[in-house]
Parts: sequence; C-alpha cells; structure tokens
Amino acid sequence: MAENVVRSFDQPDDTRTFPNGRVELIRVGPITFGLETLEPGWRWSVDVRPIAGTDRCEFHHVGYQLSGRWIAEDRQGDPTEIVPGQLFDVPPGHDAWVVGDEACVTLDVQGVADWAVRSPATRVLTTVLFADMVESTALAEGMGDSAWHRTLEQYREDLGLVLHAFSGTLVDTAGDGILARFDSPLAAVRAAAGIVEASGRLGIGTRVGVHTGEVDLSSTGITGLAVHVGARVLAEARAGEVVVTATTRDLTVGTIAYEARGSVELRGITGSRELFVVRAQEGSSRIR
Repeated sequence: MAENVVRSFDQPDDTRTFPNGRVELIRVGPITFGLETLEPGWRWSVDVRPIAGTDRCEFHHVGYQLSGRWIAEDRQGDPTEIVPGQLFDVPPGHDAWVVGDEACVTLDVQGVADWAVRSPATRVLTTVLFADMVESTALAEGMGDSAWHRTLEQYREDLGLVLHAFSGTLVDTAGDGILARFDSPLAAVRAAAGIVEASGRLGIGTRVGVHTGEVDLSSTGITGLAVHVGARVLAEARAGEVVVTATTRDLTVGTIAYEARGSVELRGITGSRELFVVRAQEGSSRIR
C-alpha cells in the first residue's frame, strides 16, 4: 500500500559543495529537489565551470526563488534578473551569478540531480541546427491567444516531423526556438529548408542557422565551440533564410546551391567566418 512521504532538508540525501556555494538534495519519488545556497560573489563560470567542464551551464533549471537575487545570461548574452517570489525556467547554455550582498537561495525542481558534477562526454563530429521564429510576439498578438495556440502546436508538430524525416535529434527547446543535431550535414541543411517551408505554410517566418563541428556529447546534451558558432550563425539569418558556415557548405556543395553572405564576425567568436545562404527555388523554400 502506498504511503505518504514527508521529507525535510534537515536530512538531505546528499550535499554537494563547490566554491561559494552548496546544494542539498532530496529525492521524493521520481523528483529530485535541490535547495541551493549561493554566497555573494558566486558565479557559475568561475565556481562551477571547472567542475562541469563545459563552457556554459548545460542544465535546464526550473525552480522557485526563495531569497537573494541572481542573473541568468543566455547564449546570446542577454541577462535576466530573478528575484524572491519568482518561478524561473532557465534553458541550457547560460552563465549565472549572484547580485548584491545577500546570499541567494533557490529551490530547484529540475536540472539539479546531476548539477555541479563532472559528467563524462564523448567528442563527436556533428552538425548543429538552430531555428527560431521571427517576430512571434507580434504574430501572436495579431492572431489572438486561441488561434496562436493552435498554430504553435501545429508548428511544433511539423518541426518534429521534419527532424524525424531527416534523422535529426532534438537536443533542446527554448521559447520559440529549437536546437537539433545531425550525423549528416546534408540531412541537416535539407531539414533546415524543410523547417522554413513547413513554417511558411503556417504563416510563420522562421530563420535557421547550421554549422558542422566537433561537440562534447553527454547525457545532458551537447557543448563546445561548435554549439556557440551555430547559435551565432542563427543570429545572422533573416526570416525564411537558412544560413550555414563555410564548413557545412564545403561538405554539401554540389548538392545544395548557395549564395555567399560574406565574411562576418560572430559575436563572442574569435575571427571572422564565411557564411552562405541556401538558395531556394522561386516561389518555394525547397533547396535545389
């Protein structure tokens, strides 16, 4: 017979310490709760990065802010401040730091079980695909909540079908965007064009960035410079465009037609990169 379970952080299952902080863990059924205490001056990229072994925190955190304040900075470098009384959902690929002189205390309900633990990773060559909607807020306002919800559900279903058709693996979703990886650069570019075409039929402008490179593949996702390059390439794409790096272009040229976008300095990436736009047939986003 099932019994009620009552637990307290006075007797945690595990306590994990690191410079300027600690997290106490309690497992209740399938959920691991983490009571995280971060001292003033704590910063993930300084205090936890050497333990995690990744450029940024690649865990998806969901929780409730009890006291203190902190900043979560996403892959694009945009900061969000989290204050007491707020629920938060912070996707992978972020840095974080405590704000002010008060200790930061949070209750995490996701992304904490293996946090601040070095996880084994395998280095692999892959092609990353980043896609997101363009001006989705204005589109949602124009359609109304009900119609937008239906359209968004169809959009997600269509993207899933495209990824499946080209043997892509969905790595993460954040807001209106996705990160996927492919063993084949050609499959990735064709999937990117398929995403643009499918979203266009729904009246949604979508942009896609694609890059091929080595990543660290682990149970928590993918990390490495190639991921950051892919995210920055996405930022160079316009609605309805698939933009790729020279690396991906060289691996698919002769099968895919491209137009040169030129040499671009990607934010936070050393040196300039040659970018190319997938050429679409007139009246269609399908690639040649």
